[in-house]
Amino acid sequence: MPDHPNVVCEKDLEWDESSHGEKFGYRRKSFSLATGGEKLGCSLYEVEPSRRAWPFHYHTANEEAIYILEGSGILRIGEEEVPISKGDYVTFPAAREEGAHQLVNTSNSVLRYLCFSTMVEPDVTVYPDSGKIGVFVGAAPGGPREKRTLSMFLKGDAEVGYYEGEE
Repeated sequence: MPDHPNVVCEKDLEWDESSHGEKFGYRRKSFSLATGGEKLGCSLYEVEPSRRAWPFHYHTANEEAIYILEGSGILRIGEEEVPISKGDYVTFPAAREEGAHQLVNTSNSVLRYLCFSTMVEPDVTVYPDSGKIGVFVGAAPGGPREKRTLSMFLKGDAEVGYYEGEE
């Protein structure tokens, strides 16, 4: 292991695993969290065949990018489905509904990629398929959860008037 807090070797990090049903699941190593990165996020992801790491979404404050290291899949971006494979690099600018995205592993092997993100907070993440939004304050999505002062998911139509409950 390198002898400096800003340097980390991938082999020295443990995998963080997440799974939900048959559709969603990933293994992640966060280089940024391991090295104290605050404004730029970088994580290594592995996604098994037929799965995706995240629901279809876009961020209102954060730009993301992915670089495919191994495997292939389909990138849902806006209304399109684009085949991607090893060596492909894709950016997702912030605050653009037409840039909503989701990477689906359609191959028979593990899809391995790097995901980069600005780490701006507050951030609102919009999920067009399910009609919900995520709100993150104190730390951006992917940032240290212990620094979040507000983090919640809401149905997009859960609107109230500005003065409701203020009487």
